[in-house]
Amino acid sequence: MAKAGEGPKPKSDLGARGEELAAKFLRAKGYAILARNFRSPVGEIDIVAREAQTLVFVEVKTREGGGFGSAKWAVDHHKRRKVSMAALAYLNLKGWVDRPARFDVVAVDMNPGGPLIELYRDAFELAY
Repeated sequence: MAKAGEGPKPKSDLGARGEELAAKFLRAKGYAILARNFRSPVGEIDIVAREAQTLVFVEVKTREGGGFGSAKWAVDHHKRRKVSMAALAYLNLKGWVDRPARFDVVAVDMNPGGPLIELYRDAFELAY
């Protein structure tokens, strides 16, 4: 029988752990992290980074266990649209509308042997 307070970790805790792992992973690959959890009225961006001269809007998807499949399959059209709208808000806020930008996805699968982290560069186009 489980003790009080035990059980699955809250989704937000799992997501925060995944985003922290993703940020470290991206830094190791040479990305400069500009912002984390950028929020706008139209959506949120997990990580805003720069790789060379390109702005990179990163969606992080974290899964624990295999019950729902890999995290890489979790960025559907609705999520791409929300991230796209938030990216446009970010670019407008900074006055960087003419800078090259792309969307990457980092999939973090929490496995018993340690996390598996996969980067999908230029994972999707701007979605309206």
